Amino acid sequence: MPGLLRGIARTAVVAGTATAVSNRVSRRQAGRWAAQEEPAARQDAPPPQQYAAPAPAPAPAAAAPLADDMSNKIDQLKELGALKEQGILTEAEFAEQKSRLLGT
Repeated sequence: MPGLLRGIARTAVVAGTATAVSNRVSRRQAGRWAAQEEPAARQDAPPPQQYAAPAPAPAPAAAAPLADDMSNKIDQLKELGALKEQGILTEAEFAEQKSRLLGT
């Protein structure tokens, strides 16, 4: 039974981290697209061909205030630390997940 719980806990942490990273990448890419379109509009050039942007993934954390987002990150860091202390995550896995979560 503990092996099953470890697997579930690891999956939950990885899925949560993947969601956070995916949302951050989507926001960063949208910012880059907006920055690329802005200079072209200033030069009175014909507008670039418009592509339909993919629909953003629903993110309940995006609607939450900044304090809730920070609290969520702290909770995820605590979960990662607990998994590392239990021996579920190696030091390298912990460092990788931590850097992804913090965006560094």
